[in-house]
Amino acid sequence: MAARDIRLVSAGTALPGEPVSNALLAKGLGMTPVFEEWIDAFVGTRSRYLSIDLATGEVHCSVADLGVRAARQALAGAGVDAAHLDMIVMATSMPDRLLPTTAGEIADRLGAGPVPVHQLQSGCTGAVQALDLAYQALLAGAARTVLVVGGDVCAKHVDLRLDYSRLPPAEMVNAVLFGDGAGAVVLGSGGDFPDAPVLHRVLLELTGLNRPPAQIVEWFGPGDADPAKPAVWEDFKAVQEYVPVIAEEILADLLDSQGWTASDVDYLLPPQLSGQMTAAITKRLGMPAAVEVSCVADTGNTANALPFTQLQMILPELASGDRLVAISVESSKWIRAGFVLEKP
Repeated sequence: MAARDIRLVSAGTALPGEPVSNALLAKGLGMTPVFEEWIDAFVGTRSRYLSIDLATGEVHCSVADLGVRAARQALAGAGVDAAHLDMIVMATSMPDRLLPTTAGEIADRLGAGPVPVHQLQSGCTGAVQALDLAYQALLAGAARTVLVVGGDVCAKHVDLRLDYSRLPPAEMVNAVLFGDGAGAVVLGSGGDFPDAPVLHRVLLELTGLNRPPAQIVEWFGPGDADPAKPAVWEDFKAVQEYVPVIAEEILADLLDSQGWTASDVDYLLPPQLSGQMTAAITKRLGMPAAVEVSCVADTGNTANALPFTQLQMILPELASGDRLVAISVESSKWIRAGFVLEKP
């Protein structure tokens, strides 16, 4: 099967509950109004969706719950029955359990099978990693229709007993940046989906050799729980320094691989870190002819759900000949990723 025959057919998304504004977040974490102003000015994210009730601590939604909802949307959009899938691939940085896998739970609830099911453990580029695995299977002729799911729920790292006003910035920023959600897409062969956008290329490369991670998420068990050790830590200054540079490298690589110039691109899906960071990166990329497709200011950083949320926003708008470039950067061990679409 030639690369030009691989199509990205449909997308679906799921978000838990109602949007949580900065005012509600500040109140739920016991912070002062100054904290709300800091979010607006420094982060630029207006709201996010959370699977945990900040008033009671009740968790009302799991990664599997959201993944099933997003997957059903994507499957319905493609007109595909879960029983006819050739493969399911999922990416998450925070699975519901270590075992059984969340991917297996989703496949079971969808009624898929017997079918190969893969779960990848990764952060912001995990969705592209899952997309790449599906893409390679389609290239090799090992599958004709693949469901790709990405999702994260950070409720297990929200401790309402903490005094958030006393946390160092490297820990506090995570309470502000992230939200919960899931997304899914269906990939298939051109013969089955001739009108769907062509997935020309998926880029995925480790670029973090000899560079310390800028984000660490610990996974504690009963034997190694350490209350003095932060579960989530982020070097936001390193993110601010390196992500825009890496995003430029990704864009140049993707454009060069297609023989395109910046003016050839109709839609840009930039990295979705925060409202302020995404705006700064988009400006730096310098693509005034391309329409920016961003959601992070309203959804928060939903990690593995983000590229699929962006795709769901724009897929219905694509006209014949439209070209799209998506960029994703992971700071945990510095992975650069992206993909290129073109509507036939």
